[in-house]
Amino acid sequence: MNLLDRVKMILLAPRSEWPAIGREAGKASTLFGRYVAVLALIPALGRFIGASLVGGYAPIALSLIGALVSYLASFAFVYILALVIDALAPAFGAQRNFARALKLAAYSGTPVWLAGIFLIVPGLSFLVVLGLQGAYLLWTGLPILMRVPAERALPYAAVVAACALIVAIGLGLLEAPLFGAG
Repeated sequence: MNLLDRVKMILLAPRSEWPAIGREAGKASTLFGRYVAVLALIPALGRFIGASLVGGYAPIALSLIGALVSYLASFAFVYILALVIDALAPAFGAQRNFARALKLAAYSGTPVWLAGIFLIVPGLSFLVVLGLQGAYLLWTGLPILMRVPAERALPYAAVVAACALIVAIGLGLLEAPLFGAG
């Protein structure tokens, strides 16, 4: 499936898209190279443009380094989140499967990356909250990809989301100095 179709389907019809994702055979390199690599550019470039060109509150060179760090942090975030999803699986009666956990982590991040477009205009950056749809995607994908019982999917999603928040804050603390006072 091409990138735009996958983005559209995971956002608009996740309950029918997760089974299709679960049936796909694929390597992590393909998922990272054809999906994460493209979508992770949106918030990285959005923040760079918003911080240095539109907002003007950060030097261009520092913002460019920050954009690169932010971009690379997206890959780390997906991988760490997949490790968390996989490690927590037995605690919620789910099946451990790192390849499926990686798909879940990557595709659940779609709304977060798309919401990164709002970082271009500093006054609209609060709209990145729209990326919270990723928590819903995680919740709907867990029973299908990780085979968690439906009644345990919500607590599993909540714990994973809390872990994701901790990881995001940690990575954000590494990135923040590179974007100035924004």
